[in-house]
Amino acid sequence: MKRHTLLASASLILILTGCTATTTDTTSPKAASVNFSSLLIDANRPAEDAKDDANRKPEAVMKFMGVSSGQTIFEMEAGGGYYTELFSRAVGTNGKVYMQNPQGFDGFLGDADDKRLAENRLPNVEYVRTQFDNLPAETASVDIVSWFLGPHEIYFVPEGTEGFGDASKTYAEIARILKDDGVFIAIDHVAPEGSGKQAGQDLHRIEQSIIVEEAKAVGLELVESSQILENLEDPLSISPFDPSVRRKTHRFLLKFKKSN
Repeated sequence: MKRHTLLASASLILILTGCTATTTDTTSPKAASVNFSSLLIDANRPAEDAKDDANRKPEAVMKFMGVSSGQTIFEMEAGGGYYTELFSRAVGTNGKVYMQNPQGFDGFLGDADDKRLAENRLPNVEYVRTQFDNLPAETASVDIVSWFLGPHEIYFVPEGTEGFGDASKTYAEIARILKDDGVFIAIDHVAPEGSGKQAGQDLHRIEQSIIVEEAKAVGLELVESSQILENLEDPLSISPFDPSVRRKTHRFLLKFKKSN
């Protein structure tokens, strides 16, 4: 697919949804109290995590998110906890992080989460193992819900399972737990234009427009997007696990807020 077509489609999405989104890499004023650079070189941070920094660009991502001390963050599909570690230290002792993974991820993750949380090393983190459409947090209690490299999973149904939850109920849960001024941040691997929800099953990718549509249906408005994770050399037609694009796919980064 032509790259100019992809970018034009992204622009059209913003027009059609009627939002005031802008592409930005600037720091949110709310994030001024956190020294993101220092989080990356913290002596207590696992050395293995740093190997992903160049591709994941956590400092820029957290600035875009507006992560600040004292916040409550619900991290959907936290995986092995790369971002959990950073969120935990960023929000500090007065903040809280929910680290969520479906039980169906147990075989894939192994003991990664146990090691991450061993000996209460991240005391402000609560680990929850639930489906995506069951987020165990109080209504209007969360400042940020993040879903990184995972929104496509709601359309992925492994053989012999019922999948990881219902899509419409999942987005309704995201909206339910967010505070009125809270934000939902989504990152995922870009799918070819027109590939639809099936790309979640076949390619482990998803079109940005589908995320925007699902979020809008529950009152979440797209307000910002960023190109910091783009890779225009990604052909989009191959799995993110393919060695040629692994950990360096073309990814969208979106910020949503509740509509007033």
